[in-house]
Amino acid sequence: MKKVKMRHSNSRFLLLALAALFFFSNPSFAQDAADSPSVEENTTPVDEAGLEGDVSAGKDLFNSLCAACHKPYKRAIGPALHGVTEKRGKEWLYSWIKNSSAMIEAGDPQAVAIYEEYNKVAMNAFPQLSNSDIDNILAYVEQPKPEPKVAVATEGAAAAGQGGGAGVSTQVVLGILAFVLLLLLVVLFLVNKTLTRFAEANGVVIEKDEKTSKPIWKAFVENQFLVIVTTVVLLLVGSYYVYGFFMQVGVDQGYAPVQPIHYSHKIHAGDNGIDCKYCHSSARVSKQSGIPSLNVCMNCHKSIAEVAPETATEDYSKEFYDGEIAKLYDAVGWDPSTQSYTGEEKPVKWVRIHNLPDLAYFNHSQHVTVAGIECQKCHGPVEEMEIMRQHAPLTMGWCIECHRDTKVNMQGNEYYEKIHEELSKKYGVETLTAAQMGALECGKCHY
Repeated sequence: MKKVKMRHSNSRFLLLALAALFFFSNPSFAQDAADSPSVEENTTPVDEAGLEGDVSAGKDLFNSLCAACHKPYKRAIGPALHGVTEKRGKEWLYSWIKNSSAMIEAGDPQAVAIYEEYNKVAMNAFPQLSNSDIDNILAYVEQPKPEPKVAVATEGAAAAGQGGGAGVSTQVVLGILAFVLLLLLVVLFLVNKTLTRFAEANGVVIEKDEKTSKPIWKAFVENQFLVIVTTVVLLLVGSYYVYGFFMQVGVDQGYAPVQPIHYSHKIHAGDNGIDCKYCHSSARVSKQSGIPSLNVCMNCHKSIAEVAPETATEDYSKEFYDGEIAKLYDAVGWDPSTQSYTGEEKPVKWVRIHNLPDLAYFNHSQHVTVAGIECQKCHGPVEEMEIMRQHAPLTMGWCIECHRDTKVNMQGNEYYEKIHEELSKKYGVETLTAAQMGALECGKCHY
């Protein structure tokens, strides 16, 4: 009789099947609904009020001349302008926009009523505007209020996911694959069983592997050399990871806490191009960069009660941003309906992100004003951050490396001209680094 060895084909095939299932479960195999063609939106404005005017030109004029005090659909310093053509005649609007003070002095009842309603503050005169310019502005402000774009995109994505033929669900693909693999396992089991019976019928003896050797763990314990080498390797590897763990204590790189009022650096510093030092003004003259007071926020948000619809993203809707502005108003006690302060203020408990230990000294003005270093050098691309995070590790090694690489600008600094010249000769360079100027001395940062 012929002897053959029994192979564990079932278990091996099962492992291969599981690996294949894991591989095909990758979401990249599912059809992306976003790849389906989208319906192009009609962005052409419609003048429902029937006004004669260029809406595009009116928008430009409104943003440059009127947006500081007026909003189309909401009251600001002045009244909302949407629907103004239904309340006032065209000739009256021409006279009012060109010179409101003259109408008030002439005793026009409507002009005087508006003047009294808005705390006796006259509107700026715009004599440079022609009647056609005013028609353009009126045509723009009378446009219907646009719907939030994010909501439309979300509904479109949902329709694409539910519509027939738009894409195959990942769960369906996984279900089909699991069913096919199950069938293959059943077939393999039946084939293996049939072959076993066929071998027994033909007198073939199936020999199973028998372990006659010593267990590997016992052989390892009895080999002193392997035990010593393994112990040394484990100690070295363990020491490496323990050292790495302790070196990360107090390092908060990537720390991005949730603030009581969501503040998007991406919108303010990125999209709107606001200078970092407009809000953090003390960074120019002080050790600390400072937390901007809410009065700084209100310099702009006194007139900005809501964001534009195009500001919304997939993660943050227009309603979310408008709600955060409402939190700001609640904190400073600002009533947007009356455009006045209520006197009821609430403190905002901001969460600090960058925090050096007390043993280290750092002066913002020395780096920002004297050295002229950009804020992004230490804080990273803040203009791209929706949620502010700690970009750099702020470790001692990180600071030292920067001092070794940063070259000092000596132009126009007559006070240090002599020492610059001597140090340049000493190191044989034309431009000194901060380290060569003494920035690596312990007493510079620790005293």
